[in-house]
Amino acid sequence: MPDRGGGPTGPRIRAGRPTRGVRTLLMTLGVLAVLGMAFTMFAGFWTDWLWYRSVHYSSVFTTTLWTKIGLFFVFGLLMAVAVGLNIWIAHRLRPPLSAMSMEQQSLDRYRMGIAPYKKWLLLAVTALVGLIAGASAAGQWRLWLMWVNGVPFHQKDPQFHLDVSFYAFDLPWYRFLLGFGFAAAILSLIAAALTHYLYGGLRLTSPGARATAAATGHLSVLLGIFVALKAVAYWLDRYGLAVKSSDFKATGNWTGLRYVDANAYLPAKTILFCIAVICALLFFATLWRRTWQLPVIGFGLMVLSAILIGGLYPAIVQKFQVQPNEQAKEAPYVQKNLKATREAYGIDDAKVTEYSGQSSTKDTTKLRDDANDAASIRIMDPNIVSPTFQQLQQMKNYYAFPTNLDVDRYSAKDGKNGKDQDTVIGLRELNLDGIPKNNWINDHFRYTHGYGVVAAKGTAADDQGQPVFTESDMPSTGDLGTYEQRIYYGEKTTTYSIVGGPQQEIDYTDNDGEKTTSYQGGSGVNLDNPINRAAYAVAFNEPQILYSGAIGKGSRILYNRTPKERVEAVAPWLTIDGDAYPAVVKGRIQWIVDAYTTSNGYPYSSRTTLGDTTADSLTAANNNRAVVAQQNQVNYIRNSVKATVDAYTGEVKLYQWDTQDPVLKTWMKAFPGTVQPRSAISGDLMAHLRYPQDLFKVQRELLTRYHVTDAQTFLTGSEVWQVPDDPTNKSGSAVPPYYLSMKMPDQSQQAFSLSTTFTPNGRDNLSAFMTVDSEAGSGDYGKIRILKLPTSTTVDGPKQVQSQFNSEQDIAAAIRLLKGGDSDIEYGNLLTVPLDGGLLYVEPVYVRGGGLKYPLLRKVLVTYEGRTAFENTLDAALDKVFGTTASTTPPPDTGTTKPPASANPTVQQALNDAQKAFDAGQQALQNPNGPDWTAYDKAQKDLKAALKRAADAEAKAGKSGTGSKS
Repeated sequence: MPDRGGGPTGPRIRAGRPTRGVRTLLMTLGVLAVLGMAFTMFAGFWTDWLWYRSVHYSSVFTTTLWTKIGLFFVFGLLMAVAVGLNIWIAHRLRPPLSAMSMEQQSLDRYRMGIAPYKKWLLLAVTALVGLIAGASAAGQWRLWLMWVNGVPFHQKDPQFHLDVSFYAFDLPWYRFLLGFGFAAAILSLIAAALTHYLYGGLRLTSPGARATAAATGHLSVLLGIFVALKAVAYWLDRYGLAVKSSDFKATGNWTGLRYVDANAYLPAKTILFCIAVICALLFFATLWRRTWQLPVIGFGLMVLSAILIGGLYPAIVQKFQVQPNEQAKEAPYVQKNLKATREAYGIDDAKVTEYSGQSSTKDTTKLRDDANDAASIRIMDPNIVSPTFQQLQQMKNYYAFPTNLDVDRYSAKDGKNGKDQDTVIGLRELNLDGIPKNNWINDHFRYTHGYGVVAAKGTAADDQGQPVFTESDMPSTGDLGTYEQRIYYGEKTTTYSIVGGPQQEIDYTDNDGEKTTSYQGGSGVNLDNPINRAAYAVAFNEPQILYSGAIGKGSRILYNRTPKERVEAVAPWLTIDGDAYPAVVKGRIQWIVDAYTTSNGYPYSSRTTLGDTTADSLTAANNNRAVVAQQNQVNYIRNSVKATVDAYTGEVKLYQWDTQDPVLKTWMKAFPGTVQPRSAISGDLMAHLRYPQDLFKVQRELLTRYHVTDAQTFLTGSEVWQVPDDPTNKSGSAVPPYYLSMKMPDQSQQAFSLSTTFTPNGRDNLSAFMTVDSEAGSGDYGKIRILKLPTSTTVDGPKQVQSQFNSEQDIAAAIRLLKGGDSDIEYGNLLTVPLDGGLLYVEPVYVRGGGLKYPLLRKVLVTYEGRTAFENTLDAALDKVFGTTASTTPPPDTGTTKPPASANPTVQQALNDAQKAFDAGQQALQNPNGPDWTAYDKAQKDLKAALKRAADAEAKAGKSGTGSKS
């Protein structure tokens, strides 16, 4: 047997020590691990750079990157130098170690242990604190850019008479510098004290002096710096009172100075500033006096003063001066808050008009005519009919519509009055869950885009309750003309696609079969470069990107494909509205995105939380529409930017909308060339811009309290309103605002508007109706109109109107019949329209019947001054409410058109039979001699059978992949 201990027959293996081969392997693995980590970091950086370059916003990437790098190195170096220098000074000031005490003898072994490594230890400590400080400072790049590029507001606060830009741009940066200074002073003090203790400059248990004169002087200077910074903090706190939030029981959330702030806290901060300066000088004086006595006394005085002057005195003022006569004391400061809040949220020009709520017009024919003229009443609810679009226009399972469709304005080709009509619009976007077989090639190479716009009239339904489509089929045809229909960028496009290479993409399917295409849009990042492929393989954790044969010459990767993602990436300083909406503009589908500039530093303006304020019953059901990520508080907001994202090329354009906004001007200085001037907006695009919903919801929430301009009324709380809950569902959330073309009492013609209602706090009757002109091209765009109802009489609010609908016996009976079988009732948007001094309420009622699983418009509820109608059409309901027909009523727009050639005839016939059965049942109930229950029972059976045939035909078509457009 060989000698395992070493000898002529084999090598000697030493126990506990790896062989050269093992050491080489371990070193190799270590090097590979380091290289892997480095390449992972490089991949993230490189792919970001490639993406920004592909969208032509590389300046945003470089400006942000160099700002972060600069802040990292400057503040990291400052912190490292501050801590390292004080450690070095403490070491230089160490006393001679003679006649060591027992305490020092126990520390000697630590000194001996670190002596060989003290330089490396110093470097390690300073590097660590420098890295932490640098990383923290790099995260403040927005504060730096706002401070260095800030432009004036040309408005001054009422207390200190400083420009608002000081509070918005300067004060946040000064507070960061102050915080950094405190951190540096504290860390330096701790490091110096430990060093002094380790080398004998400080003694805790030894007899004699507790500190050497050198240690005393050194630590006193550091304490003096800390106290001096505290003095600066007291001085800045004076200005901070103008943007301080507090809970004020009379008004809720409050920002700005109150009586106690101006008369107690403000002088207290000034006194504390002076005391802190004196205390700091006493600490510095120890360099000469070498005693802690005076500094300690001064520091104790400062602490006592902070308690008495900064805490107890304001409490006494509040208790004995303010509370006994609060309204008189607070009124001047409330007036400042009212003015500042209204200015900061753009509601200072809101026009409040008294409105009786009751019509004085006796001529019912005139009322009926005026009802036609008051609004283009939308009976197609975009938040209800998405499943109907899905069933009738989906075409393939791998297409889908959003849960909530959008409302826009388009010219009708039939040329009625030459006016634009309110249109419900949605895009047929890609739905990967509907792909016949999910795999990497199908998900990322074959199925890459949606196809076509589907639009319907907002004010009409056909005789079966279906939308009247103005743009439909595959490819889409209709009123919108010729445009690029492929949708590579959309709200549902959340994964990456690789296009333009050897793999052909599924384009669309028509009667001739499946069509294919290859992307020619030019967007995305080229994957010809192997480094790019490797970087994306790592960044997306998808190794197939590196070696797949499906990627070849010309292949490009598309990602960050939702409109919100793209705008947020190219303009990280903007807050994005929760609802991007599509529009066909000059032969292109453009996503229009509203963006806001915000600030938290507008003096005296009350704060609001965007995520909470913009929530309503729609966002509760569909979080994609809410600004849920924006939970930060702001007290200034402007819709300063309108952005567009091309659905085919992904091109992002930012347009300056608010030309006076100083916050936007500041960011335009920081990122020059990224925002185009307002004059660059084309007329075609301007026709589709609208007032944004989230801004409107923020403003309406503020206007529940800030519609009053008198401080005394504001303080009493007698005029506080609330946004009512949505009465059409049980979500318990606020009613959403609605887009509607309507005419307010002071307008001569209809304007595309966004409207909402208010009720008194804690009550259900109506207190006000609010609209904002949403037509971007008009001179009244953004004008807020509020119709204030009298407090002496009560006018029914939305909840009461809905209860009235539900309690009417005839209506309740009809609804029970509509629910026959397994049908469901869905209430559409409850629209409010001012009409001749009164208020007209209109609500469409949809039936989701049998197995069809999509809603159809069956009835329209209308009420006006206590008279209610529940009819098959809007015109019939209006006629019944007013007891007459309009003298100028146009022919009813039933939308009865020739069904598309590709419609499923089986489904169509079944729906026709269902309609006939439904009508027969209604006729049986209205028999002059009483309801004919036999005929009604037969009609219900026929209805159920017809619906089942339609459902079976739909299911069969879905399984075959052909879809149905019936």
